[in-house]
Amino acid sequence: MHNKDIRPWQHSHVFGQDKKSLGERRTLIVTIITAVMMIAEILAGIIFGSMALLADGLHMASHATALSINTFAYRYARRHANDKSFNFGTGKVNTLGGFTGAILLGFFALFMAWESAKRMFAPVGIAFKQAIFVAVVGLIINIASVFILDIRKKGHHSHDDDSHEHFEHQHDDDHHHDHNLQSAYLHVLADALTSVLAIAALLSAKYFGLIWMDPLMGMIGGIMVFRWSLGLLRATSFVLLDKAGSEHIQNKIKESIETDGDSRVADLHLWSVGPGVYGAIISIVACKPLETEQYKKLIHSNLGLAHVTIEIRRCKRDAV
Repeated sequence: MHNKDIRPWQHSHVFGQDKKSLGERRTLIVTIITAVMMIAEILAGIIFGSMALLADGLHMASHATALSINTFAYRYARRHANDKSFNFGTGKVNTLGGFTGAILLGFFALFMAWESAKRMFAPVGIAFKQAIFVAVVGLIINIASVFILDIRKKGHHSHDDDSHEHFEHQHDDDHHHDHNLQSAYLHVLADALTSVLAIAALLSAKYFGLIWMDPLMGMIGGIMVFRWSLGLLRATSFVLLDKAGSEHIQNKIKESIETDGDSRVADLHLWSVGPGVYGAIISIVACKPLETEQYKKLIHSNLGLAHVTIEIRRCKRDAV
């Protein structure tokens, strides 16, 4: 047998990861914006001797680092998409970027809550004018970044046209599976929330003398951000550990195959191999089994199945 004889059954495992996604472009733009703001605040803090500006600049640096990791994850996945050492492509690099971002977000939240708790018992002097200015500018930048990274907008990958599973190019909700974009989004959303709470606290302290409002808002913000990070950490961990795909997709697969009344799905493994892209191993038992390709054609084409392996077992006539 020659290599050309097996080519019809060979396929790519790139699954569209070699294409630059809209999520990558958005994350890069926000990373640049955050880095520029960070440099401006640090320089202004040094030049004008403002600890408030310097502190916020260093805070921006932490988020710029996290966003840089998200940007790197996109670029790494794209540049190594054709690397055959990745069995199912580089789609999970996206999730790994989101997982790393979730950990960093959790640490930032805990640090923010800890510092706020310390200031509750040991208040420090606040330069209200400068602090409010920093918070307002930061809020404007963060709101712009939130709109750029809005995960409700469709920012998707395109997929291989010759996919042998008849995979349709995109689901309407693919962007919800982009954990890397979600991580970047939560970082800028956390910054925006921090700015809003800071403005409210600083105005209360300046005009009503409620100094304790500043650390209290910091603690509330830290707790909220930490909860976001736990949600993202949970979602990305499930993907990295190959947790079974949704029951909805599994049921659709079973319904598609069992329509003839003879074939039964004995075993089914469904897992994520990238944003909105799934792999599946299906064991089918039938008295009069169809060809493998016929079963694949029966499966709904809009389920995001990019790699399907089917095992067929012939039963005894009275077994089904």
